[in-house]
Amino acid sequence: MTDKAKAVRLMIFDVDGVMTDGSLFYSDSGEELKAFNSLDGHGLKMLSTSGVKLAIITGRTSKLVEKRAKDLGVDYLYQGAHDKGVSFEELLKVAGLSADACGYMGDDVIDLPVMRRVAFAVAVPDSPQLVRKYAHYISGSQGGRGAVREVCEYLMQAQGTFDAAMAPYLA
Repeated sequence: MTDKAKAVRLMIFDVDGVMTDGSLFYSDSGEELKAFNSLDGHGLKMLSTSGVKLAIITGRTSKLVEKRAKDLGVDYLYQGAHDKGVSFEELLKVAGLSADACGYMGDDVIDLPVMRRVAFAVAVPDSPQLVRKYAHYISGSQGGRGAVREVCEYLMQAQGTFDAAMAPYLA
């Protein structure tokens, strides 16, 4: 799988079940809340610094995902993507890349149209069997519990940028 990970120039992530544990919380006022993992966030920042562009394609729409994406420096954000394949095609055009330069991390069948096209498809371990079947890599960590960080580090190791990313912390 390392060869597939080496080719990734744009890594795309789903949100619910990948960047979060998939739980949806609602306040009494109807506001939607999500919990993001800070280790995942730092992994995304390091991956971006290593030269890999970041994107989010999510089926839901929320201001908090927009804020999280902005805070992390995510290059491309697609919300309300009920057909993720259509959003993926648009992203390829905007980014000027082909599918074989992309990776995607998802957790459910809505992610399959993208997972089946990219060079490096990732699933979390509690994804349905059909989704895991199409993954090149299945994270050891659960969504919202370090899975994104694990994949960011895996990509950096495959691309030879991990040691440089760690150097400031080990000096």
